[in-house]
Amino acid sequence: MRLFEDAELDSALSYPSLIDILDEAFRSEVIAPKRSQYDLQRPGEDGAILLTMPAWSGPGVAKPYIGTKILSVFFGNGKRNLPGVMGAYLLMDGETGRPLAVMDGNRLTLWRTAAASALASRYMSNPESSRMLMVGAGALAPFIVKAHRSVRPITDIAVWARRPEAAEAVVAALALDGIEARATIDLEGEARTADIISCATNATEPLIHGHWLKREAHLDLIGGFTMQMREADADALHRSRVVVDSVKAIEEGGDVAVAIAEGSYSADKVAGTLADLCQGRIAGSVEGGGITLFKSVGVALEDLAAAIAVWEHRDGA
Repeated sequence: MRLFEDAELDSALSYPSLIDILDEAFRSEVIAPKRSQYDLQRPGEDGAILLTMPAWSGPGVAKPYIGTKILSVFFGNGKRNLPGVMGAYLLMDGETGRPLAVMDGNRLTLWRTAAASALASRYMSNPESSRMLMVGAGALAPFIVKAHRSVRPITDIAVWARRPEAAEAVVAALALDGIEARATIDLEGEARTADIISCATNATEPLIHGHWLKREAHLDLIGGFTMQMREADADALHRSRVVVDSVKAIEEGGDVAVAIAEGSYSADKVAGTLADLCQGRIAGSVEGGGITLFKSVGVALEDLAAAIAVWEHRDGA
């Protein structure tokens, strides 16, 4: 069994290649049971969650695989100068069950989450989108920007965070890759002019308001994955054509599920899932132009597809 750390994942994965791989995965036979989520009770400590996300190749796949991601989410880790999310991915041979590799779960998640976000954008956003607002300055932010730049002609990138110095750090990180961006403290002003707004935060109250969004804006909501988390208000949902990465985004947590639970939005207004988009069952854009919104909470087949790509790239395999 082989161990893949972040540097090897970075050398094996790229955009838009991984976006294309996910597009194919959403059109293939992959079985992904419902994610298991457990609240970890720790008296006197901040909240923590354990997640397990299995997936495996369906019948008829020539070269099957099995994979499981185990993630811990410790909301107080920032105080310890540690990532809030940590984990590992186990990839197995789908014919024999033999363990093949353990991969850095954090890095794999960063790559595939941004790729799924950009995949939805490729179907939903205005093809001429050039202005992007990145809301949030965590480890995911540079990946999101790079992924979206690979599918849209983005030339103006603004980064907003609650702590301006965090936004500046993302700008500096992007500059190392030759990508020009700027930090901003004017969230509303930038949101009103952005073609694409990506949010990857731990917000519990809406940061983006529907009345800010211009006519053909695309809103990409990534951060909220529990019923206590929210990045946009119900008005943003009502003004948009809404697509989710899976039914989990309707049932379990984040913006759409929260709005449904409080009665300010209805599940039957959701246009469909990312699989529906990839398989051509629904349209991504609004006929005649309009606001689009993609809500993701993470899908296990994305991890499996990315892990397979890393494994099959190894040593030129």
